[in-house]
Amino acid sequence: MKISVFGLGYVGAVSAACLARDGHQVIGVDPSETKVHLINTGRSPIVEQGLEDLIAAAVAAGRLRAVTGPTPAIADSDLTFVCVGTPSESNGSLDLRFVRSVCEEIGACLRAKGRYHVVVIRSTILPGTMRSVVIPAIEAASGLVAGRDFGVCNNPEFLREGTAIHDYDHPPKTVIGMVDERAGADLRGLYEKLTAPMICTAIETAEMVKYVDNVWHALKVGFANEIGSICKCLDIDSHDVMDIFCQDRKLNISPYYLKPGFAFGGSCLPKDVSALSYEANRLDLQLPILGSIMDSNRLHIERALQLIMRNGRRRIGILGLSFKAGTDDLRHSPMVDVTERLLGKGFEIRIYDRNVSMSRLIGANREYILQHVPHIAGLLVDSLDEVAAFAEVVLVGNASDEFSPLLSRLKPDQRVIDLVRVRNHPSGGNYEGIAW
Repeated sequence: MKISVFGLGYVGAVSAACLARDGHQVIGVDPSETKVHLINTGRSPIVEQGLEDLIAAAVAAGRLRAVTGPTPAIADSDLTFVCVGTPSESNGSLDLRFVRSVCEEIGACLRAKGRYHVVVIRSTILPGTMRSVVIPAIEAASGLVAGRDFGVCNNPEFLREGTAIHDYDHPPKTVIGMVDERAGADLRGLYEKLTAPMICTAIETAEMVKYVDNVWHALKVGFANEIGSICKCLDIDSHDVMDIFCQDRKLNISPYYLKPGFAFGGSCLPKDVSALSYEANRLDLQLPILGSIMDSNRLHIERALQLIMRNGRRRIGILGLSFKAGTDDLRHSPMVDVTERLLGKGFEIRIYDRNVSMSRLIGANREYILQHVPHIAGLLVDSLDEVAAFAEVVLVGNASDEFSPLLSRLKPDQRVIDLVRVRNHPSGGNYEGIAW
């Protein structure tokens, strides 16, 4: 393909060199005459292992050149990557002036070009930027319509400094957010030889993915360092601890616990998070990540309560009281907290949970529920149909398989608030999820 790459910084230079290496005709665009000169003389504008050799080979083969202006690049290419910077403002917001400026330049060139062209945003931008900034800027400057006269995609990069060429060739995934199928097909063709999963999705989802990745990486670094701080104070080898931690691929390094849903509960997680936080305080350690976990969990319960109470309906049917389907453990179940709070606000409640029966609850489990909801026996019902007949709002509290069929039998005026996503579709109509 004939490709132009706007922005010859880290992402742009690596992308341009790898595309040219793979046989494409590539034109780099950057207002910096220094960067353009370096590329055109076969040198790299950045320090990255192996990059200068790639650039030198591509320039010598006539597959890579650079210019300072957009006109020849758009005229001589069919697909454009936008790789310009999105630096932070002093308040933490993104500075989008380079993205907006380049999109306006590309749009002006497309007005004169007169044929279909694909614009791919590879710069890191917040969700909504494609529709609020990128597409309007190109359409206004070109007089054309996205998805009809030109294609637009979002294609986040997952390159690490120092291993960028290897990461380009071996990405964990290839994500393409697209406005139209034609543009997506053109972009997919560039990556067809890669073995990574190819994921085509909505442009807002593609925009968000890069942020989730980077914030997760930052959280992992901070978490490991806080664990290391505790270990050092206790004279424990933190690397031994984390090496063992990382060997658990079933729960620790896995998709488990990483789907948005309701707050955590049960007899283990709240107790152990609180105990380790207490130990950190005893050691005079300030560990804000560890210390904020319980606060974050409490705030998620507050969001659920606000979601329920803003409906203005007073009869609530709860499906699932235990913290996890298939268990009767009520200790620190967030649904017990929700039930207690709603009763205090004067809501009428009926609860169905096939695993929870006052005649079978014993020990600490029984003591816990009676302490928080003393009249629990009068709220429990024996069937889903009793909940359906009573409730104005049906609240799904755990992921038992028997709940989903009931939701399809409810009347149109009965509202469903799903805290665990037993139905795999977004909110709409009389159905609403807590985090989707």
